[in-house]
Amino acid sequence: MSEPITSIARYRVKPGCESEFLEIVDRHWTTLREVELVTDREPEVYVGTEKRPEGPLIVEIFDWVDEDASRRAHTHPLVSRIWEAMGPLCEEREGQPAFEFAGLRRLARR
Repeated sequence: MSEPITSIARYRVKPGCESEFLEIVDRHWTTLREVELVTDREPEVYVGTEKRPEGPLIVEIFDWVDEDASRRAHTHPLVSRIWEAMGPLCEEREGQPAFEFAGLRRLARR
């Protein structure tokens, strides 16, 4: 089995939609956990304001169980429903996408 992959998701949320979006984020990890696509490590969620372009920004950090888990998530109907609900609450800003995702491997401290 491969090692977990940490996902850092940046969501450019439309002004005034932060509370509704955070409710969906709360269900996001729970759903991913129920379908065994993420590890037991609780997600970290950060809320702030992006400076350029200006607007609400929510960052979610969680661990996929393996390198293939995000691909499997794209085919799962429960996950698709969550992602479809996120879309209308986010926006592109000055050429920046509504969502950005980075998949990273955690390094052991040297």
